[in-house]
Amino acid sequence: MKNIIGNSAGKVWKFLNTNGSSSVTKVANETGLSKTDIQRAIGWLAREEKISIVQKGRTETIALES
Repeated sequence: MKNIIGNSAGKVWKFLNTNGSSSVTKVANETGLSKTDIQRAIGWLAREEKISIVQKGRTETIALES
């Protein structure tokens, strides 16, 4: 399971590095990862302090920490 989550986190990081700040839905659609895998990857990256998460209304946006 750790390998799956780590690989998903890598895909999310690469997407954000290329495309910048994005909604969780956009990241899921563009990477082909399931919502569950996206949420696990976000948790992994947040724990490592690699991303920031901003909630505006119903939209959750994630971005790489600078």
